[in-house]
Amino acid sequence: MTESEFLTASDAIFAQIEHALDEVDFDVDPLRAGNVLEIEFEDGSKVIVNRHTPNQELWIAAKSGGYHYRQQDGVWRNTRGEGEFFADLAAAISAHAGQGFEFAD
Repeated sequence: MTESEFLTASDAIFAQIEHALDEVDFDVDPLRAGNVLEIEFEDGSKVIVNRHTPNQELWIAAKSGGYHYRQQDGVWRNTRGEGEFFADLAAAISAHAGQGFEFAD
């Protein structure tokens, strides 16, 4: 994947996350600034999604820790173990919000 393709793909992912958060019933405030999408919750906690262009990775920082994802066969997989980006991000958002959240298929 070229750098341009990665930026286009990660922009689409950020937009997908923002759209999904616009549809929830809990108080959450996504704020995108450059390569970072901060998702702030009512209690002040945050989940941070970052794109790391040199490695072509997406990163998640949450209460549960920090995670790195690289696209493999069309799926964003955790580089340090099991896990898929959208499933892990949904779990982090659920933990911070105190209620269930998942991305629509």
